[in-house]
Amino acid sequence: MDTTDRSAQDAGPGHRIVPGDPASPVILHVPHGSRTVPSPVRAGLLLDAAALERELDLITDAHTQDLAERAARAAPVTPWRFVNERSRLVVDPERFPDAREEMRAVGMGAVYTRTTQRAPLRPEPPADEESLLATYFHPYARAMTRAVDDRLAATGRAVVIDVHSYPSRALPYELHGTDPRPPVCLGTDPFHTPPTLLALAREAFAPLGESGLNTPFAGTYVPLRHYGSDARVSALMLELRRDVYLDEPVTPHDGLAKAASCLAHLVEACG
Repeated sequence: MDTTDRSAQDAGPGHRIVPGDPASPVILHVPHGSRTVPSPVRAGLLLDAAALERELDLITDAHTQDLAERAARAAPVTPWRFVNERSRLVVDPERFPDAREEMRAVGMGAVYTRTTQRAPLRPEPPADEESLLATYFHPYARAMTRAVDDRLAATGRAVVIDVHSYPSRALPYELHGTDPRPPVCLGTDPFHTPPTLLALAREAFAPLGESGLNTPFAGTYVPLRHYGSDARVSALMLELRRDVYLDEPVTPHDGLAKAASCLAHLVEACG
């Protein structure tokens, strides 16, 4: 079955900002929830149609857009949402676009050249890498920076909650696939994740089971303008193990509503 997200057209914007309450400092960031691959980008991928659909099943954080939307609607003070409208197979906005990115070692830097199975996705090196970064990566980063700046101007602080999921079984591309895979993984940054935010997250997601810290994925997203220098920007990465809310790989079950309720509680606790 073709489950590709058709909500964004080829010529449409690469991201979507859904306004929240002017008094809310919270931005729910959903970077990996789309399956949309614009036609010009699709032409540069080495996978046939069936293989691409299978790869999208594996690499997409299915229904995280829905998760963030449900949580936003349930929260007493509506958070802002910043949603990627393109698949991470186009570019991955959460990677460093240069040699700082450790995932380049497995062909999954900002522009992927390998699949989750470490099979070829694009020619190496990709001839269109600079064009993809200019068209998708850098505009996305600038827009996210502006969104954080807007919350700082309006409320004096910004809280970025990165909404992800990960498969219950490790995929070959994972650099830390032997690490524990708890129901909830909370990714943190030493500068941008204060202990109070981590404690609130642990409490909010306790109904889903154990929360692991930076396992099997670590870190969180902060725009580079603020990274390591602006303590007014706090951030946390939420990684839900997919069987918590899906019949893997892509079919939601009752756990989606429970997870959205937990996220709404965290949003409420953050302000």
